[in-house]
Amino acid sequence: MICPSCNGDVAPVESKSGWQTCPYCQKRLQMRVWGAVQQNTHAAAALTDQATCFFHPDKAFQACCQRCGRFVCALCDLQLGAEHVCPTCFERGRAGSVAGAGTAEWRHRDVLFDSVAVTIGWGWILFWPVFVAALPAAIFLHVKYRKAPRSYLIPRYGWRFWAAYAGLLWLPLLFAASFFARWMGRH
Repeated sequence: MICPSCNGDVAPVESKSGWQTCPYCQKRLQMRVWGAVQQNTHAAAALTDQATCFFHPDKAFQACCQRCGRFVCALCDLQLGAEHVCPTCFERGRAGSVAGAGTAEWRHRDVLFDSVAVTIGWGWILFWPVFVAALPAAIFLHVKYRKAPRSYLIPRYGWRFWAAYAGLLWLPLLFAASFFARWMGRH
């Protein structure tokens, strides 16, 4: 820690009041230090029929990573506020985040593939030539991401992919029905 008065390096000392004195300028400082990540170091050994840690098969399961769903033991469980994260997801989030970012960095990468499919399915109306690419794109998103992990913030459902198909097919079906009606009227 740096003293705001003299810019001297002050090592935090635990005390009941939290107050201490700068060794250089003798100014009274209040320092509070707490870790951003809480980690438990008391991991229990797993029993034979008990769920185990993904990273330590001999340690008992304590929590489930809220990013990837892996079981983690007390050694691997990194608690960020109310969220439990495994070491792999923590490193992935840390590598992709900017210094000073809060827990919002963990959420911004949740891609809502069903919303993308609905946008493609109905958005082609604004610029109709993209219909040729929109239909295969919606089918691709549905097939590849229908079982992708759901967002933690907004509940998602599979019907949204089918709504994309409705957006893609309503106009061609309307044209087909009108041509069929004209054809039936002539015969």
